[in-house]
Amino acid sequence: MITDKEFTLRLIRQLTQALEKLILDKPEESLMQKELDFDTLMRDIFKMNFTQVSSMTKEEMIALVNERQERDRKDYYEMLGNLFYFKSRQDHNKDFQDKAKTFYELYLQTSGIFALPIINRINELKKST
Repeated sequence: MITDKEFTLRLIRQLTQALEKLILDKPEESLMQKELDFDTLMRDIFKMNFTQVSSMTKEEMIALVNERQERDRKDYYEMLGNLFYFKSRQDHNKDFQDKAKTFYELYLQTSGIFALPIINRINELKKST
């Protein structure tokens, strides 16, 4: 039987992968047919909609992630980095750019992974802020 935590982690990983494909301009056909509903996904993950999540400060969002199990935090940070990176490209929002940079940096720190695409995005965000 799948638990709430497992379901949420699966949802986070699916959203991360979908956003990654959108960022790379390689969306799957099924993803193109079905518009990502960020409000619903954020409600499923954080129990609030995207507007509420995005209006939180970075510190509040980090505190929210820190309530999760330590082994799962990297998944949250990667998803949040992708989410705010994608949304900042759509809206040219400086706050979203700053949040994306922060969450990508936290992802690299918590995962211990050397991810060149993420490092390149961080450098791109640094230039634009």
